[in-house]
Amino acid sequence: MKKSHEIELCNCCEVHENCVNCVKKDMLDNEIFTNLSELFKVLGDYTRIKIIYALFKKELCVCDIAEVLEMSQSSISHQLRILKAARLVKFRKEGKAVFYSLDDEHINNIFNAGLEHVEHK
Repeated sequence: MKKSHEIELCNCCEVHENCVNCVKKDMLDNEIFTNLSELFKVLGDYTRIKIIYALFKKELCVCDIAEVLEMSQSSISHQLRILKAARLVKFRKEGKAVFYSLDDEHINNIFNAGLEHVEHK
């Protein structure tokens, strides 16, 4: 009996040229794959995902995020720098306060697609 995590191997040695050519003609540039890989690396951090979720709910300052996540402000600031460099969050200043929010609607879509996938049974 096969376990659910085992991969079914192909026993044929024939390359299906029409399938290969179809995929090759639409293959993305390597730079796009690199950028996409970097995006998923940034999203692959537990704390950053929690920050994104918090910002999905409401625009927050560093103090607010630190309180919500029960972490230090310096830890949150470090993660926000990474998220900002990846263009996942943006900020606005209001007096002395700096409020963070998600950069655009794409971030909501990416998060929701991932959440939907992990909650799917």
